[in-house]
Amino acid sequence: MRRRTFLGSTAALGSIGLVAACAPGSDTGGGSGGTDGGGSGPAADEIETDVDAMGEVTLRMWDQEVRGAQNDAIEALIQSFQDEHPNITIDRLSQSFDDLQQQTGLALSGNDVPDVLQVNNARGDMGTFVEAGQLTDLTGYAEAYGWTDRFSESVLRKMMYSPDGVTFGEGSLWGLPQTGEVCGIYYNAAKLEELGAEPPTTWDELFSLVQTALDAGELPIKLGNLEQWPALHVFGPLQAQFVPSEEIVTLGMGNAGAEWTSDANLEALTKLAEWGTGGALGDSPNGLAYDTAWPEFTEGDGVLLIGGSWLGPDMEGVMGEDLRFMAPPPGADGKVATTGGTGLPFSIPANAANPDAAAAFIDYITSDTAMELIAENGGMPVNRTAELAPDSGVNKDIYEAFDAVSTEGVLLPYLDYATPSFADTAGSTLQQVIGGQVEPAAAAEQLQTDYGDFTSEG
Repeated sequence: MRRRTFLGSTAALGSIGLVAACAPGSDTGGGSGGTDGGGSGPAADEIETDVDAMGEVTLRMWDQEVRGAQNDAIEALIQSFQDEHPNITIDRLSQSFDDLQQQTGLALSGNDVPDVLQVNNARGDMGTFVEAGQLTDLTGYAEAYGWTDRFSESVLRKMMYSPDGVTFGEGSLWGLPQTGEVCGIYYNAAKLEELGAEPPTTWDELFSLVQTALDAGELPIKLGNLEQWPALHVFGPLQAQFVPSEEIVTLGMGNAGAEWTSDANLEALTKLAEWGTGGALGDSPNGLAYDTAWPEFTEGDGVLLIGGSWLGPDMEGVMGEDLRFMAPPPGADGKVATTGGTGLPFSIPANAANPDAAAAFIDYITSDTAMELIAENGGMPVNRTAELAPDSGVNKDIYEAFDAVSTEGVLLPYLDYATPSFADTAGSTLQQVIGGQVEPAAAAEQLQTDYGDFTSEG
């Protein structure tokens, strides 16, 4: 299963409050769409939060929570909300991610829009809609409902753009997620025991473990990179060992102010090249498909697999207690930082007919109670994650790792979010680095060209 394409600083959270204080006010009817960027939203004191006082309302909702556990959770939450507020009816349209993405672009350009809409938070989607003034600024709602207290800074930054759509990760809030995802290190506990090794607590220990596995004739790190994007999930955590988190955030969110050609990034690319050409990733990782690689790992081919949290349940079904998961060791900042994100956030179109009711519903489906229901249905809640972790198994490891990264460390952006073309640029470049077709310095230049061209236009 491919990662879904939806997928800190104190100043970033502070900016939510600042924007709330000076956000342009509007009535609580539909927000104002436009083409000059930044669909307006109401100030906190203009918002009606008493759902029962809103009268009879039918909320139209578009989502892509179509898989079993996802659908079960959202259906239960809808029913519960309607039971508590019988004056509200939820008219739900669920569809695949691809269909939702196609319909969203068409709908937001007109007036016939849903009230609640899941929006991919990448630049090509949410960023573009923000720039066009097609989404409601939720900053006032965040103040009214206390969302900045409920959600960690690392999480909220994934849904923040400046009102003109230029800066990602700062400015106004445009959506709220229910679930989380994180890239970390799966390890085969039985193989570690055979090697006489312990789970690494530092990057030096991890590098030593890779060499120990090589010397013992084991595959250190299983990777299937035929599709190119899986290498980004390996490089992201590795990059954090060498590069300060804020620099990675700047690069990954496509904001000006960083350089792919820095010495630290060159060190990270050099280590990836060493792993690729030295056999740490296998004989031909670029010729192996992603959905072939992880099943082979479950059958004993590989000591480690660096990948996303979504793989855990399927791999545990084969490996049982031998499968474990950990966040990467602390990186350049001395704290845990790794690639991760959230499920598709729920947004409110600028021309929604019932924005206050929509915000109340979004508040409900992202509440502490909602997190419990999501966990009960097998999803990984974005909040209270460690508290709601299972008692045992790989999901306990995953939940606790996500909680530690998102609340105490830094949840780094997926690097392919940086520019509209960066998924292709980075995927191809890292594949060449792993295969030895391009030197790290030249790879850094290729990445910098794409990133630099995009940020200079902003």
